[in-house]
Amino acid sequence: MAAAKSNLRAALLALAAFALYATHDVVIKYLGALYSPFQILFYSVLLGFPMVTIMLMGDRTDGNLRPKHPWWTALRTVMVVVTGTSAFFAFTLLPLAQTYAILFAMPLLITLLAIPLLGERVGPRRGVAVAVGLAGVLIVLRPGSGDLGLGHLAALIAALSGAVAAVIIRKIGDAERSAVLLLYPMVANFIAMACVMPLVYRPMPVEHLGLLGVMAALGFAATALVIMAYRAGQAVIVAPMQYSQILWATLFGTLFFDERPDLWTAVGSAVIIASGIYIVLREDLPAVSANQPVLRGRVRAETGMLPRIGAYLARREGR
Repeated sequence: MAAAKSNLRAALLALAAFALYATHDVVIKYLGALYSPFQILFYSVLLGFPMVTIMLMGDRTDGNLRPKHPWWTALRTVMVVVTGTSAFFAFTLLPLAQTYAILFAMPLLITLLAIPLLGERVGPRRGVAVAVGLAGVLIVLRPGSGDLGLGHLAALIAALSGAVAAVIIRKIGDAERSAVLLLYPMVANFIAMACVMPLVYRPMPVEHLGLLGVMAALGFAATALVIMAYRAGQAVIVAPMQYSQILWATLFGTLFFDERPDLWTAVGSAVIIASGIYIVLREDLPAVSANQPVLRGRVRAETGMLPRIGAYLARREGR
């Protein structure tokens, strides 16, 4: 009974967190119609530093900031920069629900990438689930329909690069300090966006700067709620809650952007979500997965603008 209550609390915390994340993404989409995604990402990363500083103040691990796996760390850092830029582009160019549907392919890609990078064995059941999920992506994209554009490409790149970053964190996360895992992508994103800023910068009125502050606050609150959720209950309960974002995306898209998902987006999303949940449930079985790359990924694609939750939890759990 106690475990059931704990898991229910974890699920509710996660649902609240992903509602805040979806609201956070609404702000990205709104500002993306007025400013370059590079400019929005620059300020997002800048406003993310205070939370990372607070989190790292409690890190009593002795050592320096030199990575123990420099090449893997460098690759992950590049992937995080690509993920953040691509995801922001996708949110500004595509309907919210369609963007989420494509990004939800990330667990499928993580499962595939875990085979060569982690030595994970994927049996026929998870293999079929991946194939079905990728078919769902094709349903959403509908190649040949003539409607594909830069936004779809950006979402696909974000899903792939985010999956690579997640698998790498699973490969080296136990060896690297959380400070390295948290700071390197943020600093790289900050520098990369700062280099682009002179080319894209537009002055922002105080109300839009305020929206950036709201976006940062939403991200901080959502991150804190997800951490609480993973502490309160099992990862297999928390992880599927991210799919609730598609409901918020549909609601917010209708209310604020006059977006209405078409039938094929809805069908493809359902297929992707069903396959993703199946993979999460299968991965929770000890006899099925030794590495749990999807479950240990914790939450969302890494963008380098918010703390890496998996790294933070690993530090607090003593791993």
